[in-house]
Amino acid sequence: LSWAPRPGLPPATAAALLASGPDGEMLWLDVTHRPGQAPWLRLMGRYLLPPCKQRWHTCATFLPQEGLLVCGDRRGSLLLFCCSSSSGWAAESTNIANGGTDPVVKGSSNKLEPSCLLHKGAVPLESPLSVLFGLHGKTGVTSVTIHRGYIYSTGRDGVYRQLRLWDQQLEVVRKHRPCKRLQWIEELRFTSDGDLLVLGFHADNFVVWSSRTGENLHCIPCGGGHRSWSYCSSPLAEVFAFIKSGDVMLYHCEAEPCEQQVLLASLHGREITCVRRLGAVEVPGHATLNVFVTGSEDTTACVLVLSENSRAAVPLTCLSDHISSVRTLALAMGPGDEGFGDEGLPALLFSAGGRAQIECYQLLCTGDTASESGVACQVIHVASHRLDKHWERKKNRHKLVKMDPETRYMSLSVVPGTSTKQLPTPWKFLAAACSDGSVRIFGLLEAARKLVLVAESFHHQRCVLKVEAFLHAWAGGERRHLLCSAATDGSIAFWDITSPVMDAVDTLHQAEGEMQPLTLDAPLVTVMAHSCGVNSLHIRETLEGQYLVASGSDDGSIHVCLLEVALGRGKATAGICLQVLERVSRPCAHAAHVTGIRVLRPDLLLSASVDQRLTLWNRCPGELVPLSTTFFHVPDLAEMDCWEVLEARGELRYYCVLCGQGLEML
Repeated sequence: LSWAPRPGLPPATAAALLASGPDGEMLWLDVTHRPGQAPWLRLMGRYLLPPCKQRWHTCATFLPQEGLLVCGDRRGSLLLFCCSSSSGWAAESTNIANGGTDPVVKGSSNKLEPSCLLHKGAVPLESPLSVLFGLHGKTGVTSVTIHRGYIYSTGRDGVYRQLRLWDQQLEVVRKHRPCKRLQWIEELRFTSDGDLLVLGFHADNFVVWSSRTGENLHCIPCGGGHRSWSYCSSPLAEVFAFIKSGDVMLYHCEAEPCEQQVLLASLHGREITCVRRLGAVEVPGHATLNVFVTGSEDTTACVLVLSENSRAAVPLTCLSDHISSVRTLALAMGPGDEGFGDEGLPALLFSAGGRAQIECYQLLCTGDTASESGVACQVIHVASHRLDKHWERKKNRHKLVKMDPETRYMSLSVVPGTSTKQLPTPWKFLAAACSDGSVRIFGLLEAARKLVLVAESFHHQRCVLKVEAFLHAWAGGERRHLLCSAATDGSIAFWDITSPVMDAVDTLHQAEGEMQPLTLDAPLVTVMAHSCGVNSLHIRETLEGQYLVASGSDDGSIHVCLLEVALGRGKATAGICLQVLERVSRPCAHAAHVTGIRVLRPDLLLSASVDQRLTLWNRCPGELVPLSTTFFHVPDLAEMDCWEVLEARGELRYYCVLCGQGLEML
């Protein structure tokens, strides 16, 4: 049995009672109460739960605008039923709301009669419109809530999920893991001041966790979650009632003024490992708002706004799907296939890091004058991939050596120019540098929400630190997808990945998104640029169609080479070759690791190092000449991102953002 608020009616006079019975049949009964009168009972609908061992519902709520009912069951599934066609939905709601007095079942001695169930066969048995089977695992769904047009479900798997309705189908937008120690989530409470309280059990304690402050507001010893309980909060007090060993226990706590003041809120719990600028949002009444995405060792990625006027970083949303550290980020700008329009800043976000895990999200940031930050951010989780899950589907895996579970993705790069007429389906491709010595290519099909490993190579035989993909196009329209990878031995390899990408598209199109990974051909050319690991890499095309490849190393050196792409001799279809036209090296450019480098112009470079110096270099024939040095305040620099802005007066300004033990924009 469970209660649900009756749509369109005050909860003090009417409610819906949902009862699960034999053979997975669930009844919706309307119960209406008035002082001095017997309750009214009316059968409104019959619903069929999907087959499973424990076939009963655990929670439910109505979507009155759509005429739908969402419920969770003991198997952990979410179900969507149509209830607008159920007997008496509209008529009964109108009658009760207008003060009607037509009782359905009323006994002369104030006793309910079961006559409404004797003829339940006249009410059609509805099957679910949409089923998300086992969404919360085998331990069941604990609550379903509606808030601002989204559906929120909780379970005993330690996460709560945000869902939306899409063409009368339930679709998971994203999942949230509020607290690593809170494995049993019972309910969500949305407060009037914008906070989200997560109610649940940890070990034998009842916990109230605040999403805003990221801390436990209450922790009450009660014996654990297998008990009846109720929680109520107000500005004056907090009350928790529960049953323990047959006794009704009451916990009462009066509200006290908070003596703790947060001087500066943290963005992450540990150091920031990567940062990418999403773009700028223009909001009336605000200065230009820059939107960034950061990843951290605390296993989360954060979308945040940085205002030049207020100099404050305001988090918009936190992505917590990773089980290990987030090491690298990549962005593909433009609208995706998830129902977002062209307004604002639409983008695909890829995040990757420890435990060989990649997550993909669709982001949309738009101006919102009503919010504190001035920006609203919508997030939809698109796809995820882990190598160990891929391993379990491999054929003859008992004959192979299993992949290292500690494999980390060190760098990501979106392969540009793949959404062309050459491809029959809108696949996007992603290159990854891996700690197990491989360079891997993944394909993403947004419509099917699949991220598939399509090609790989272990050419480097050591940890690959950086990858950069770029596109070369000839005047005749022919295009080549090229890839640059750098490893811990200081080598930089250049690959032609056009054929593997095209072959993967054909295979995926025929095999409906499943394939065995291809093997990448040997690199076109390899350059020994440094004596040790390459920590930063950037490629920029010149006006002449050549490419400047800049890199920074652990030994503090900077290396720049000029490449030219040419067709194979006498064989226009045989492939291409790369020629190194010029090489410039600057040993000891910094006193520590060079972890950020950018080619701003063909004659201008920017480098950043763990020595906390940001240096501009002039690229002259055969040498790099330092122009200026600025000291920044972020220790242990991990990464740098740069962009250019054309000011109103026509002058070009360069901006950069630095991350490590903090975040700084210059």
